Amino acid sequence: MSGLTEEDLELLRRPLYGFLSTADGPLPPQPRPVWFEVTESGDVQLFSAPNSPRVRRLRGDPRASLVVTAPVGEWERWVAVAGSATVAEDGADAVLMRLAARYWNLDDPRRASDLAEMSTQRWVRIVIHPETVHRYAM
Repeated sequence: MSGLTEEDLELLRRPLYGFLSTADGPLPPQPRPVWFEVTESGDVQLFSAPNSPRVRRLRGDPRASLVVTAPVGEWERWVAVAGSATVAEDGADAVLMRLAARYWNLDDPRRASDLAEMSTQRWVRIVIHPETVHRYAM
């Protein structure tokens, strides 16, 4: 399963932000916080707007990485996955729904309204296929 250990999966299954970086030629990476999930096969997936800069970069160069760290107040710990990413036109709405339920309290009317608005938009699914996994745990 892509080199992820049970300890890695325990961290990655929590509702933490991941910091996604995509390749952009000679420019340095520009990490952005994202919602994400680990699939049964050990890939990492998220959703994005189809015309976002990250999707445009991935269509030109599929290299991507995601770093997830434990929050302040816990022992220092992080996991970084890197590999090629694919942009899929299918499945993004289901990922959006699962991740919204993971990251937001959907009983809050404002969050439910935000999700309803997001559901009217078009999304694509980004899938990172880990080729390397690095970690640190104190």
